[in-house]
Amino acid sequence: MSERALSFGAIAAAYERYRPGYPAALHDLVASYAGRPIRTALEIGAGTGKATRLFAEHGIAVTATEPDPAMLAELRRHAPVNVRAEQATFEEIRPDHPYDLLYAAAALHWTSPDGRWERAAALLEPGGVFASFGGPVQLADPAAQEAVSAARAPFLATDEIPSPDGTPWDAAMLWPGTELQRSDSFTDVQQHVIERRLTMPAHDYVGHLSTVSAYLMLPPADRQQVFERILAALPPQVEVAADVTAHLARRRDG
Repeated sequence: MSERALSFGAIAAAYERYRPGYPAALHDLVASYAGRPIRTALEIGAGTGKATRLFAEHGIAVTATEPDPAMLAELRRHAPVNVRAEQATFEEIRPDHPYDLLYAAAALHWTSPDGRWERAAALLEPGGVFASFGGPVQLADPAAQEAVSAARAPFLATDEIPSPDGTPWDAAMLWPGTELQRSDSFTDVQQHVIERRLTMPAHDYVGHLSTVSAYLMLPPADRQQVFERILAALPPQVEVAADVTAHLARRRDG
């Protein structure tokens, strides 16, 4: 895994505090797509368990895998009893049985592309569901977003993660849907967007930025300075767009 992928352990507590959880509508979307009971699920790159809790709270037995020991410890502190948390990368997972659901919450881009979909299919029951979801937390006010971009510019041109396969962010089908459509292992690929607006103190928004890998890769002194500049550019309360883009696919039976 890249240095950027492994940068989160140092801020595990901040990740848990400032990253928003996932809405109940996401579980409902996945369950509706599955069209049959989901009893077991395997999670890739669970982090502190934001999505883990969503599915576990609906009675699903979740095996949550996370490679970073500090993130894993935070996950275990908050996990319900029907969650089994294990330290492993996606590539290291050796399951003792296939699952009804395999999912990744803002984590799939950290996995190796080599054999990704064959490996994913091998972890699922025939007809089992794969889901990947996430999305940036962005200021809803364009003027505020512009002010943040200007404050950040001396340190970072952008804080976005490039699309892993080069698909433009304004394309009709985004990654990983594009890869799933090309895969021989999956079918019935769908893309959905759950729109969401949240209001939070500007300090909490900057706290969220402190968990974004682009900022984590900056030298500590630069990181502190850019956060001070961003906070100074914002009003006390901000509205953010925290839409969740979900990609769903079904393992081929054959």
